[in-house]
Amino acid sequence: MTTPDDYPAIRMYIAGTWCEGGAGATVPVVNPATEEVLGHVPLATTADLDRAAEAAAAGFALWRDTPIAERTAILHHAADLLVSRADRVGRTMTREQGKPLREAVGEAGRVAGALRWDADDARRAYGRVIPTESGTLLSVRRQPIGPVAAFTPWNFPAGSPMRKIAAALSAGCSLVIKASEETPGTAVELVRCFEDAGLPAGVLNLVFGEPAEVSAHLIAHPATRLIAFTGSVPVGKLLAAAAGAEMKPSLMELGGHAPVIVCADADPVTAARRAAAAKFANAGQVCTSPSRFLVHESIVEEFTEEFVRAAEAVVVGDGLDQGVTMGPLANERRLSAMEALTADAVAKGAKIRTGGERLDRAGYFFAPTVLTDVAEDAALMSDEPFGPLAPIVAFRELDEALRIANSLPYGLAAYGFTRSAATAERLTREFEAGILSLNHCGGSTHEAPSGGVKSSGYGREGGPEGLDAYLVTKRVSHLLTD
Repeated sequence: MTTPDDYPAIRMYIAGTWCEGGAGATVPVVNPATEEVLGHVPLATTADLDRAAEAAAAGFALWRDTPIAERTAILHHAADLLVSRADRVGRTMTREQGKPLREAVGEAGRVAGALRWDADDARRAYGRVIPTESGTLLSVRRQPIGPVAAFTPWNFPAGSPMRKIAAALSAGCSLVIKASEETPGTAVELVRCFEDAGLPAGVLNLVFGEPAEVSAHLIAHPATRLIAFTGSVPVGKLLAAAAGAEMKPSLMELGGHAPVIVCADADPVTAARRAAAAKFANAGQVCTSPSRFLVHESIVEEFTEEFVRAAEAVVVGDGLDQGVTMGPLANERRLSAMEALTADAVAKGAKIRTGGERLDRAGYFFAPTVLTDVAEDAALMSDEPFGPLAPIVAFRELDEALRIANSLPYGLAAYGFTRSAATAERLTREFEAGILSLNHCGGSTHEAPSGGVKSSGYGREGGPEGLDAYLVTKRVSHLLTD
């Protein structure tokens, strides 16, 4: 076990300088596994936010004109530093977010790969020359949009910020990022990698503060040209509306309630093992987490038995302890939400096959939970649990399963299990989701885009599409003269 001495000092980073908030206000950072206070995070004033936005404007003027080879070299250096510091970053992440250390160290390594991908892909953000009449040169240019205001949550303290940072900096933008006040240490460690790699002052700025006040101020600030947000649907709608009122584009990666359809021809044991592994990763606190399990009636009991075995094999505890495979939830609010969703489902006829309660120990621990016979009108079937709850529902016809799967306003991720190529193609056509995995529950990858449809947001992160929001397309018609 580590001590609070291992936790980094939390500061904001504005115009190349680490600083406290102007008013001296702070809030505590709590270890969700022990409830100990790790440190305190400074809260920005409006003056601090103005300084950050103005620094980003100055940084953009410098960074956009930095040759692509120099930009790429700095970003690759930052990625190398992050890899070399992955153990330290992972330990900080586990202490403030709770996930098992192995997952945290792996997250740090993955985001370094995402940074490298975006840095290299920016070299291929080509424009084009269009044939036209003699004496005229018609071209299309792709240029960075400008300073970005980015807002990220606590569940992936390295992954969510890096998606914004990597894409923005690779495209030639600057940014002000407000990372979560619950997991600030990881964000500090990321920014240090860029600072130590030689990123010019002002190009990347890190702030913390009261979320509604920070977002309102940065969205309205004249320097801001793009809003990038990962978080809940309700908050995303508020931020998108605020951006729309300022006629500023936004990138919204919002929540979901991912359905899993397990068809009659699927192997129920394999499907259950893969689905359970994904369900309990990060204690279910994943926007793409499989969270509604629709299983054909002919195999539902076999699937359920294997799922329960997998749930009961999960080792719950402090993510820094050896052998732990699932850490705590983020805070007391999440525990209360799990209890309420479970109680509502049981009141409407659901059966608890395992789990169903918080664990009697310090920290915010909830048992991996499997429920069967869950009514369609139970809150668990319509409200994203964002925790280790797995409702299993039997279906008879695929039409019925697809109706239930697509009945919600969300459309982020979906999963299907089948041995039939024809059925797989039907699931591909008819699932209303921006991300689909068949016969596995794979996570995001930096080589391919991620994003939602319907109320789960718009725009894409990752892959060649990941730079689109950070670039503007300019048509240039040049009449050639002597």
